[in-house]
Amino acid sequence: MKEVKSPSQEIDDIIRKLGDWRGKKLSQLRVIIKKADLEVIEEVKWKKPSKPEGVPVWYHDGILCVVDNLKNAVRLTFPKGVQIKDPKRLFNTRLDSKTVRAIDFFEDNAINEVALKALIQETVKVNMQKTKTK
Repeated sequence: MKEVKSPSQEIDDIIRKLGDWRGKKLSQLRVIIKKADLEVIEEVKWKKPSKPEGVPVWYHDGILCVVDNLKNAVRLTFPKGVQIKDPKRLFNTRLDSKTVRAIDFFEDNAINEVALKALIQETVKVNMQKTKTK
């Protein structure tokens, strides 16, 4: 019988499997996301043959953000990015999308933890507003 892992264990496995700077960056981002929102829920979604490990996703009244591990970057995508205030201009990709915004983190990039926490908290507010208006 196959062991059933929690989403947190699955994300741990993804970090270990990466085994390079991208795993470290994902680990750092994960810590910041969890510090920014103590009620955040971790999940792993979209498992498919080309990506059997799936994609780390963080929720609070809807998806907050999703991580994609690219060859030269770790991409943090915000599905409701267009609605999120980004005073520190962290969003640096997917800027032409009508809905999402994303941040590509490269190997030598430092993470602006204060600004990223604020972005996560702003995303929670956006999600909670949507929940209230339903």
